Amino acid sequence: MRALPIELDFSVQNQNQGLAPYFRTVIGNYLRDYCNARGIDLYNSGLKIHTTIDSRLQTYAEQAMDEHMRGLQKQFFEEWKKRGRNPWSDDNGAEMKDFLRKRIRQTDAYKVYAARYGEDSDSLKIMLNIKKRMTVFTWDGERDTLFSSMDSLAYYKKFLQAGFMAMDPLTGHVKAWVGGTNHKYFKFDHVRQSKRQPGSTFKPFVYGLAIEEGYSPCQTFRDIAPQFDLPNQPPWYPLNSDGTRGKGGTMTIRQAMAQSVNSITAQIMQRLGADNVAEFAHRMGIESRIDPVPSLCLGTSEMSLYEMVGAYCTFVNNGIFTEPIFITRMEDKNGNIIENFVPKTKQAINEQTAYKMIYMLRGGTEEQGGSALGLPREVRIENEMGGKTGTTNDASDGWFIGVTHNLVGGAWVGGDERAVRFPSWPFGQGSRSALPIFGKFLAKVYADPKTGIAKGQFRRPASGVDISFDCGRVDNLPDSVNLQNEDTWEIDH
Repeated sequence: MRALPIELDFSVQNQNQGLAPYFRTVIGNYLRDYCNARGIDLYNSGLKIHTTIDSRLQTYAEQAMDEHMRGLQKQFFEEWKKRGRNPWSDDNGAEMKDFLRKRIRQTDAYKVYAARYGEDSDSLKIMLNIKKRMTVFTWDGERDTLFSSMDSLAYYKKFLQAGFMAMDPLTGHVKAWVGGTNHKYFKFDHVRQSKRQPGSTFKPFVYGLAIEEGYSPCQTFRDIAPQFDLPNQPPWYPLNSDGTRGKGGTMTIRQAMAQSVNSITAQIMQRLGADNVAEFAHRMGIESRIDPVPSLCLGTSEMSLYEMVGAYCTFVNNGIFTEPIFITRMEDKNGNIIENFVPKTKQAINEQTAYKMIYMLRGGTEEQGGSALGLPREVRIENEMGGKTGTTNDASDGWFIGVTHNLVGGAWVGGDERAVRFPSWPFGQGSRSALPIFGKFLAKVYADPKTGIAKGQFRRPASGVDISFDCGRVDNLPDSVNLQNEDTWEIDH
């Protein structure tokens, strides 16, 4: 009698591989807290967790990010190389010479060597600069090299990071979650964990309050920056992206939002009040702290991509905020339901305001000069959709959030730290850095009928739309507005 050889096909589970690694980390942390609070053994109870992630949409989201970030990173390297300097900059745009020296103190290598040799010792400096073999990430695959701890820090700080999330605006189900560019080398999640200034993607909350207060999408304003008086400081004038206080022309607020004109957004917020704008954004689903300062109209308070996508869904869902969820059901090993997860909902704004804001957002893809016109033509034709770009004025963050009748998605791109800047404001603007991720994603989704996601129209209010969108004239202006007195916004240069 002869024993047969034992064949063992064994591999250690690797959380860096497979679909949705960032999401799996996020849900793993959530489940550990959930189970610990209820005395459930997460790993040995045979639990079945049903998530909202759609494998097809998740695949397309990861592909879209990979395709775009691969090319953008190459251009990023090349542009900074032309300038002969590193991408970390101070508020004046000058390279921060002590950036790496300060950041190395946060690394595990520094802490180990400092504990062994002392923080002020020459041995510490020597050990941080000794080269050793290591494998590093590149967009063309892993590469073996000789790097010191300082070399490694400098190398990885030059990489751009990104986050993307897509959600069903009606159910609150998160359909795709890409927290970064490579989970093995960059663990930080840029969907929910990261909070950054949203730039002009915050402007729909300013305009949303205006619409709620009775302003029409067709109301006209002059492109002139208002003056904000600050205590113990010179007056502040919000500049447009071209660096001017405005060119004096007249446009509708739909055109102003579509073209992301700062001066008109600032005029509206000055009239309505920063505190009221902050309250409106909180109603829409933003939970982060919002500072009611004049620059709020330009998106200076930090918030997460997770919050922003959820808040934009409120516009699509007839004014009902639906909390984003990523788990639908949890069962024990016998199939008994432990809990059904239902999103929290609330009527944040009325359906008339919500639909008018959808019309405002559609301006990004329909108005001349709209910031979302860079979306692929094949996703825009025969389809109602809108979107808003955002770029911080220090060129640290690029954003885009797009809305369709059955899917809302958002992308953020920037450095792991705010000090890591794009080489120029035009290079980093949301239409170039973030919008293509959503565009590529949506094109892939629409090309695959198996996703069940198709083009269509936004839901109209059940009672009909209470104003005309014929912007050849101004309709239904609030009583407090006197267009003949618009020259009161003129600034004495």
